[in-house]
Amino acid sequence: MEIGLDIVEVKRIRNVSRRSPAFLERVFSAEEIAYCRAHKDPWPHFAARFAAKEAVWKALGREGVGLRDISVERAGDGKPGALVKGRRIRGLKLSLSHGRDYAVAVALREVR
Repeated sequence: MEIGLDIVEVKRIRNVSRRSPAFLERVFSAEEIAYCRAHKDPWPHFAARFAAKEAVWKALGREGVGLRDISVERAGDGKPGALVKGRRIRGLKLSLSHGRDYAVAVALREVR
């Protein structure tokens, strides 16, 4: 089993986005941006997805995969999942959570 964990300060994501408006498009897919912006306060959602991308990257232990290659999606039952370069990774589980100040994500990948 491989594990990845990441925690992000919500205000860090908000501040980077305000200083560099292109940041969101460089890191997040159009679907992720739309999902986050649909919330009254989008920043905890952006931070959680950023943490998830980092956690997945760590769990995969791969070079050659950038944050933009990883996208966070929600299944029909509301559970989060991740795609890497548009494909599901077999055995990859993802959990994310956020509050007002911090967001955290854990990714687990079964290795056979």
